[in-house]
Amino acid sequence: MVTARELNRAALSRQLLLKREQLTVPEAVRRVVALQAQHPASPYVALWNRVTGFAPAELDAAFVEGAVVKATLMRITLHAVHGEDYPVLRAAVQPTLYASRLGFRFAEAGLTPADAGELVPELLAFARRPRTSAEMKVWVGERLGAEKTDGAWWGLKAYAPLHHVPTGAPWSFGLRPSFVAAGTGPVPAGRAVDPQALQTLILRYLAGFGPASVADVAQFAMVQRAPVRAALRALDGAVEQVKGPDGGALFDLPAAPRPPAGTPAPPRLMAMWDSILLAYADRSRVIPPAYRPLVIRRNGDVLPTLLVDGYVAGVWRPVDGGIEATAFHSLSPATWDGLAAEALSLRALLGDREVEIYSRYHHWWAKLPATEVRTL
Repeated sequence: MVTARELNRAALSRQLLLKREQLTVPEAVRRVVALQAQHPASPYVALWNRVTGFAPAELDAAFVEGAVVKATLMRITLHAVHGEDYPVLRAAVQPTLYASRLGFRFAEAGLTPADAGELVPELLAFARRPRTSAEMKVWVGERLGAEKTDGAWWGLKAYAPLHHVPTGAPWSFGLRPSFVAAGTGPVPAGRAVDPQALQTLILRYLAGFGPASVADVAQFAMVQRAPVRAALRALDGAVEQVKGPDGGALFDLPAAPRPPAGTPAPPRLMAMWDSILLAYADRSRVIPPAYRPLVIRRNGDVLPTLLVDGYVAGVWRPVDGGIEATAFHSLSPATWDGLAAEALSLRALLGDREVEIYSRYHHWWAKLPATEVRTL
């Protein structure tokens, strides 16, 4: 049986959060599977937490060269992934993108999946070179008419295999996105599951986040549980079952690391929407249940958190003069010292780019309890 703390340490180990490692940016991104990228700064903060001597310019270059790409993928949200991983991850979540992006505002505009099937190849041909969102909307409008443009583009920009194009400082991507065709070959169609792609996603997920349940895999990718179960059965021999803390079945790669429960976990200042906070159906692996509604807001915002002994213990935000850390419970002097050292390093990272990241989310702090607040 794997205990709850052993699950926590396994997740931290595979997410490079027990110790920073000497890796290139593409290597690190591949190791952790995917970085949440709704906020342009978050992949940078995520890699700073995981890579020894992380140089933001290396991530800038990886985006420009396509070694790392930003696109709509798992959970229908923006992720940064290794460029070579994108096609198979995109194929694995195709049914979800199909259902979500062609079945709501796209359909309300009077359009059908068959219309998308005709539009997507032409759209990708138009996007062989980078196009702004405004240019893409004009293209859609010319084909469908003004009354259908907004709904059609809302669906197509996430459903079509498009990469976001780097637009410059401070974090490679700004608030006005540009797009380019992913160039991944034939365009997937329909809602059918690609069994091979889903199996590959599961193997990648277990390497980066395991051990995990069927529900955890389904949560990470936002795919149905039945195809996940079928894929795991097909992977018999490549994965093994272990018993979780509640006696339920967990799946893992046979040789994957599972550090002892007592392995030290250093403090970390996690990015908004960091993947480790969202990759499980049972988020108590990293977030104490009482703190989950505090850091994952009802509208989907996931605040930048303090990680103490491997678990969420509060939140942080940049303020004049430093990093403000709000603890939800009492922390030891040694822990505060560790957080202060992390804050000093983070301030150096932000000082070269944008000191007050996440400032638009400061309204959440008025709703948070605080045992202790310090500016580090």
